[in-house]
Amino acid sequence: MKEITKQRIKNTIAEAIADGTTAGVNLLVLKDGAEIFYDEQGYADIEQEMPVKRNTIFRLYSMTKPVTAAAAMLLMERGKLDLAQPVAEILPGFRHLTVEKDGKIEPAKTQMNVLHLLNMTSGLTYGDNETVAGRQTGAYIEECTQRLFTDREVTTMEFANHVGTLPLAFEPDSSWRYGLSADVLGAVIEQISGMRFGDFLKENLFEPLQMRDTDFWVPAEKQARLASVYETLEDGTMRLYTDSHLAVPNRKDKRPAYEAGGAGLVSTIDDYARFAQMLLNGGRLGGRQILAPQTVHYLTTGKLTDAQQAAHRSWVGLEGFTYSHLMRIMEYPQMASGLAREGEYGWDGWLGCYFANFPKENMCLLLMQQKKDAGTITMTRKIRNILLADTEIG
Repeated sequence: MKEITKQRIKNTIAEAIADGTTAGVNLLVLKDGAEIFYDEQGYADIEQEMPVKRNTIFRLYSMTKPVTAAAAMLLMERGKLDLAQPVAEILPGFRHLTVEKDGKIEPAKTQMNVLHLLNMTSGLTYGDNETVAGRQTGAYIEECTQRLFTDREVTTMEFANHVGTLPLAFEPDSSWRYGLSADVLGAVIEQISGMRFGDFLKENLFEPLQMRDTDFWVPAEKQARLASVYETLEDGTMRLYTDSHLAVPNRKDKRPAYEAGGAGLVSTIDDYARFAQMLLNGGRLGGRQILAPQTVHYLTTGKLTDAQQAAHRSWVGLEGFTYSHLMRIMEYPQMASGLAREGEYGWDGWLGCYFANFPKENMCLLLMQQKKDAGTITMTRKIRNILLADTEIG
């Protein structure tokens, strides 16, 4: 990587911190399995003047989803999970599916299967104020959020089974919508494996990959490394954000009853890099074969149908991408809103954590931050463009 490229990335991060776009960032680029660039700037905690460090722990939110997908792949290749199996055969709450049609709730005509969960084609949503299905889903998420830190906390299985009783936004497989599919998949994994979801991840992914700081909570001896979350107000000032979101506790000081497959994990940049590099390596890392190469190829190369893709196109910033197995996958780089590579895949989170793997270039980009509603913000897209402008097309 050219020195001018490194400086441009550093400058972009510094500008984002200076203008209140984010509080602090660390960023890592790997190529051919080796680190070619690392940078850390800003604060993990502004009030305590605690800078972002290499071992800072971040709430991943939706960057949890690719990990959940990989866990499902483990069960699939071991012959334990059939992706065509109806969810109702695994989770009883899904036995009587309903769907909203023209404002009315009707019995669903199509069964929801596990693959629908992996592709966000299940009809499950995150909630909205415009539809009956959206309002009911949003209300339940809010109820579960309010039950945090009480003796009535919802469990992974309870959450998923209740979600199955709520109306879907559309018939399974007929469209695409971002929602609670990964969280239900976490319960599917729990039921099929006979283990708590977090225990399955720890035994089959985190321990083999030596992801020692990745979990659904942060123990007392690591709490000082957990970054604080910030939000920017209308006047441009930044303040501490302490609320919980999507029934995922902000504090992370105890193991949650609900281990959210779509949003619950915390990790460090180096931990997540080990997961991402394992995928780039065809399922192998440190002498251990975690997933079969054929399984990784399947996990990272899917696509939506034309009807599903039409719904996906409404997501501004993901032009040219399709979606499969809880990740974006670049299909048409010429349609992208910036530099992109065919076959690249990854995902990001609500607080701005982000990863992208570029298989043809054998390269991985990881970025960690804790900023409310960050998603794939302008800063991240700018960094992508700088990096890819410096990278030969594989």
